[in-house]
Amino acid sequence: MKQLPLAVLSLASLLHAEEATKRFDFGDGPAAPGSIAVKSTDLFDAKKGYGFEPGRTISSVDRGGDPWSGDLITGEGGFYFSTELPEGNHEVAVTLGDLKGESDTTIKTECRRLMLEDIKTPNGKQVVKRFVVNVRRPEITGGDKVRLKAREVPYLHWDHKLTIEFNGPHPAIAGVEIKAVEVPTVYLMGDSTVTDQPFEPWNSWGQMVTRFFKPDIAIANYAESGESIKSSMSANRFKKAYANLKKGDWMLVQFGHNDMKDKSPDALENYRRNLEEIVATVKAKQATPILITSMERKGGVKTDTLGGYPDAVRDVAKRLNVQLIDLHAMSRELYVGLGSELDKAFHDGTHHNNFGSYEIAKCVVEGIRKNAPELAAHLAEDTGKFDPSQPDKPADFHVAISPASDAAKPDGN
Repeated sequence: MKQLPLAVLSLASLLHAEEATKRFDFGDGPAAPGSIAVKSTDLFDAKKGYGFEPGRTISSVDRGGDPWSGDLITGEGGFYFSTELPEGNHEVAVTLGDLKGESDTTIKTECRRLMLEDIKTPNGKQVVKRFVVNVRRPEITGGDKVRLKAREVPYLHWDHKLTIEFNGPHPAIAGVEIKAVEVPTVYLMGDSTVTDQPFEPWNSWGQMVTRFFKPDIAIANYAESGESIKSSMSANRFKKAYANLKKGDWMLVQFGHNDMKDKSPDALENYRRNLEEIVATVKAKQATPILITSMERKGGVKTDTLGGYPDAVRDVAKRLNVQLIDLHAMSRELYVGLGSELDKAFHDGTHHNNFGSYEIAKCVVEGIRKNAPELAAHLAEDTGKFDPSQPDKPADFHVAISPASDAAKPDGN
């Protein structure tokens, strides 16, 4: 979008732009002009609309210099900062680094969406890193709402605020700036292998794939554990996505693990019809549908466990001329490539851990690169090509573990 020259912008519009940006200065020292001071003792308060989430150990370090750069917040084992925001896409600019030391920071948002991975700064240097986060609420325009499962109600990705997790060996955060942005959105629809899993050790490709995109696009993950296409439609998950879907957006759809449990004689045909309906609705919105075959389970390396469902997706994509990511085929290549280390990618027979979902996300990204060129234009510059048959080594994977954990198995298998 072209911008007007600064000279023709009115004073009122400049003031509005200033108000639209939230500028939080981290540290116990004086706040930089035009920013909100966030001290190490400032816990989240709905009345003021920002603060650190309780239960984590954080500290302020004063390095001298100007108010914005000189003092910072750090902590071990991960900590969370939240601020109230309206529904929509928001650009976050984080100033990272220590004026008197090295830093190494990993950032996740909402329920563990990986945004920035191992951002290292040398002694005395600071950098500004940007990413875009989608914030949403269950309410749908017109008075309806997404029918959340009871366990979803406290999740961080269906609430009134943006939550940022700062993690890594030595996180050092000087400040955060947040503003609403109009960028294309990629909607993810699927099950437990796609959703933003809120707790360690469970993970999905949907919360890892965010790391591979530039800050000029948003990922809105509407997937949920235990869901089929039919149940997601019934719970208004698709209705919510359709209400927000606009021209130039994308919708990535991956179901099958739970759909195949339907024992009705016409279950597979209904699955096909639902896929066709999704494709038609997305196209009518002048957005782009991308169908994804489900990845195999751990036991599916040699013997397919998903029946006719991957072929049904391939067939619909071919007949309707829709972009396809064949994750089913790529996952089997990946599992063969992992060989004796296959177990290190899974936490049970279906659900992946952090390493496994990171590798699956790389498969999805490679599928985007090869089959969805317009979306591929938004991939981050450091996103290299990936051969599923030559996966990364588990020993080389070091994404920081989030504080929140729960051994309870997600719905679906």
